[in-house]
Amino acid sequence: MANTTSAKKATRKIARRTIINKSRRTQMRSSVRSVEEAIKRGDRDAALKAMAGAEPELMKAAQGNIIHKNAASRKVSRLAHQIAKLAK
Repeated sequence: MANTTSAKKATRKIARRTIINKSRRTQMRSSVRSVEEAIKRGDRDAALKAMAGAEPELMKAAQGNIIHKNAASRKVSRLAHQIAKLAK
C-alpha cells in the first residue's frame, strides 16, 4: 500500500487511466475484429468500410500509448494487404 500522499495520488491516477485505456483497447479490438470478419467472409466492400473505421482507432491507440506505434502500423499494413488480396 502507498505510504506518501504523492504515491496515493499516483495510485488514484493510475486507476482512472486504466479504466480509460481498457475502454479504448476494447474499442480498437472490436473495430479490427470487424475488418477481419469481413475479410474472412470475402466481402471486400464491407472490409473497406470497416477498415476506414479501424485505421483511425489503431492510430489513436498508438498515440495514447495503448499499443506501440509500430504495432499499429504493422496491423494496418497487414489488414490492407489482406483486403487487397480480395480484389484478385
